[in-house]
Amino acid sequence: MRVQSLTLAAAGAALLAPATLPAPTASYAVSGARHRISAADLLARVRECTQVSRGRYRSDANTSATVPVCGTRQAVFWKADLDIDCDGQRTAHCNRAADPAFTAATAYQQANGRQLNAEKLPYVVVPGPSRRWNHRRAGVRGGAVAAVIYRDRVQYAVVGDTGPRDIIGEASYATAKALGVNPDPRVGGVASGVTYIVFKDSAIRPIEDREAAEAEGERLAEQFTEGG
Repeated sequence: MRVQSLTLAAAGAALLAPATLPAPTASYAVSGARHRISAADLLARVRECTQVSRGRYRSDANTSATVPVCGTRQAVFWKADLDIDCDGQRTAHCNRAADPAFTAATAYQQANGRQLNAEKLPYVVVPGPSRRWNHRRAGVRGGAVAAVIYRDRVQYAVVGDTGPRDIIGEASYATAKALGVNPDPRVGGVASGVTYIVFKDSAIRPIEDREAAEAEGERLAEQFTEGG
């Protein structure tokens, strides 16, 4: 999980790195199959918010609490920023040197007991349970399927980690990369414009099965957009 804000991370990177930093708008997306359900289709279903959280969340440690968790019969959703979660297995791009906030553990693990691989597996982070909102009581558990939308891109992911109880808006390195967002844990992410839709009572087993998450995400997204 990542507690420091993008602003603080960027400031620290500015002291340690050359003046020229990677631009968040660079092309980072990996190629993949085109989804039947578009970003516009999904966003049309989450225009209005029926708030299910008792309070609102901050998008970063130094911001005001303005983000509610909203709900429908089929899903919960929120609109926030995207901070990069690099926790889990140590990889070429996710390690202590690349990410000062790196933690070698995730809330949920692979079938073989190993931690998740943030560089390869698209996953999202949900706030830890609290009186504000308890994701478990809302039918959201480890492996639940999520659709993450940024601009005209949709990436299906799983719920793979938990974060601070008062902060929301975080996804894995792989999620960011697939959305065309700079996945660098120091200076990447985006400050706003990301929608997270998590489908209630869904589950991918094993949690690391990316192809299964894509297929189930597409099926659930189609049901969701049809209002069924």
